[in-house]
Amino acid sequence: MTSLQEFYDSGLFTYAVLPLLIFMARIMDVTIGTLRIVMVAKGQKFWAPIMGFFEVLIWIITMSKVVQNLDNWLCYVGYAGGFATGNWVGLILEEKLAMGIVKIQIITRKEASQLIEALKNAGYGITHHDAHGGSSVVSIIHSIVKRTDLGKVEEIIRTYNPKAFYTIEEVKFVSQGVFPIQAAKRWRKGK
Repeated sequence: MTSLQEFYDSGLFTYAVLPLLIFMARIMDVTIGTLRIVMVAKGQKFWAPIMGFFEVLIWIITMSKVVQNLDNWLCYVGYAGGFATGNWVGLILEEKLAMGIVKIQIITRKEASQLIEALKNAGYGITHHDAHGGSSVVSIIHSIVKRTDLGKVEEIIRTYNPKAFYTIEEVKFVSQGVFPIQAAKRWRKGK
């Protein structure tokens, strides 16, 4: 028991272990906070409050350790470094999770019938129309897709019209639509 107390009182714990623990705790709470904000933006009413609870719990514990060690500047560095790293980790995780739905708008000067058919054959719902661009007639194709399918849609665009201009926007809610169950399998078979 005394050896554990001696370790807590040692310089090794105060100037190395404690700042490292603060750093890791901040990574966790800021990562959770970043994901919670995404959940709020996507209307996830169940997960956002749960994540908020753990985010604040970790923050309070971490902040209490910083306040208890106001004379230790390494705790400040651990706190700030954990905050910055937590933002980075949270954004990377959110990107990997690819939650939600996006709207993709494709504008092409090249004749778009092959691209339209490829998207349809892959199981994606599309709406298209001709329009007048700045210097020529263009085709505009709209589709709502799961973020997890975005790479497959971009691959189809690159295959059939690599010079197409396209934009991607977040969508909060969709009431109905055509979402492929196994779009990737159909796309690979048809290729």
